[in-house]
Amino acid sequence: MSSPTRTNPPYIPIRSSAWPARRMPRWWLLAGAVLVACAIAVALVHKPSTAERASDLRGVLRDVTADIESCAGGVGESLAALHQVQATGYQSSSDVNDGISVAQQGAANCAPANNEQIDDLENYQVPESLSSYRLAAVVTGLVAWAAPDAEAVQTDVATVLAARTPAARATAQAALQRALTKLDAQRTAIDAIVNPAIKSLGVKAAPPRLPG
Repeated sequence: MSSPTRTNPPYIPIRSSAWPARRMPRWWLLAGAVLVACAIAVALVHKPSTAERASDLRGVLRDVTADIESCAGGVGESLAALHQVQATGYQSSSDVNDGISVAQQGAANCAPANNEQIDDLENYQVPESLSSYRLAAVVTGLVAWAAPDAEAVQTDVATVLAARTPAARATAQAALQRALTKLDAQRTAIDAIVNPAIKSLGVKAAPPRLPG
């Protein structure tokens, strides 16, 4: 008597993962591509309004003024100390020493390495909406106004105050005058860019106050 024929079950390979991977529908990919294309198109087409640019300009002036004011304030204090000593004919050694200290500290405070605000100004980015107003040159000009120009002015103030003879004082005063002329020229160049932008956009603001 022959044994019955055995039928083995069909072979089914074992999946390596618990659940089968589901493919993302093609229409999702197409929808994503369309959204990206629309976003790019909107960004290219959008043109900032005058009100938006005016707001951006106010923001720029607020930011750069905050960054430069500590250095600018030091310049004003140094020159005020010098004028006070000169007005009294160098009679007070206390005023002379105080003036030297103020000028030296002010010069150090205008260096990017010593002043985080000046360092921030070096890396400041003007909004693209204001690119036609050349305000990036203003940022560069403010950095140069601080270092080396304002540094040089205050260093020369300290030298004038520290001079012990009329000849030495006259030489130091001449160097200070040259440094002040350079500082003033830099301020004029900055104002020549900022003021037309302010006028064009009708912004109630002013360029950063830069003594000299």
